[in-house]
Amino acid sequence: MIKQITPNIWQLSFKTFSSCVYVVKNLEPILIDTGSKEVESELLKNLKELYIEPEDITSIILTHNHYDHNGNLNLFQNAKIYSFINTKEIEKSFPDFKVLSTPGHSHDSICILYEDVLFSGDTIFDKNHNYIGRTDLPESNPKAMKQSLEKLKNLKYKILCPGHLI
Repeated sequence: MIKQITPNIWQLSFKTFSSCVYVVKNLEPILIDTGSKEVESELLKNLKELYIEPEDITSIILTHNHYDHNGNLNLFQNAKIYSFINTKEIEKSFPDFKVLSTPGHSHDSICILYEDVLFSGDTIFDKNHNYIGRTDLPESNPKAMKQSLEKLKNLKYKILCPGHLI
């Protein structure tokens, strides 16, 4: 399913898995996350409906390195991959993006603030805030999550784009 969030942001959600992929159309389309392998055909279909071919994607930003967010990286051979490893490079390449390190769900979690939209990955798990601070995975760190949520509490944004729709 495709939902337009702002004039240049679309949310792609899927019947077979609850994770979301976001398309930010600037000069070139940017993907935030790629979904799980299970949604490959739906992802390609949704991108085609937005007149985007896999080769058009030259930048992908991963909110964290879990299979349900990075499962389709192989589809985008022309894309440079950005993640917590190169957050300074994200902000240099995309000056309108502010990247926040938000460990807790995973050690490599980031959130991205773009205009008045917060892409929260799995730090804020769904748009209804039902899973704020999900730390039930073996690698999760509740103490780090508490600090990350504190960091986000005073952040000014109007639209939340979570990593999952539940």
